[in-house]
Amino acid sequence: MVIGSYVGIATVGVFILWYTQASFLGVNLLGDGHTLVELSQLRNWGECSSWSNFTASPFTVNGGRMITFSNPCDYFSVGKVKAMTLSLSVLVAIEMFNSLNALSEDNSLIRMPPWRNPWLLIAISFSLGLHCLILYVPLLANVFGIVPLSLNEWLLVVLVSAPVILIDEVLKFVGRRKRLQTKVKKA
Repeated sequence: MVIGSYVGIATVGVFILWYTQASFLGVNLLGDGHTLVELSQLRNWGECSSWSNFTASPFTVNGGRMITFSNPCDYFSVGKVKAMTLSLSVLVAIEMFNSLNALSEDNSLIRMPPWRNPWLLIAISFSLGLHCLILYVPLLANVFGIVPLSLNEWLLVVLVSAPVILIDEVLKFVGRRKRLQTKVKKA
């Protein structure tokens, strides 16, 4: 439940971060030139047509393609393609990190390192390779409705996704402590 909650928070959170923040933990998010909005605007985007003086700048995606809008309110429909791509990439990365946690239900990654299961590392590499394929091959990106990410955007994906490892390590630690206490009580 804790991991699932984090997955939801992270995938929605990165979407919100892209729209509302200039940077996150030192990673510049404005390299593509997109317009920042307030959280209240993002929550109430359906009322955009009633906002006076709202403008949204076109922005670029990795590879030089420009995302433009005939109507500034399209920023919340057509323009969400980058935020959606970030959310999908965070979901993929979290699941890959979480698969490392699944090497052992009880043991830490320190005691059960990933290279103990080379097949898992191959599967992770293959999965990430497929994800990059759909991001960077224009035909596939169009089919999936996503856009290529820049290096800074990948840094953001890793920063938002990696905490799932720490969360699961803490949960494993707590579980080990509880089992130890139960054994001590029974003895």
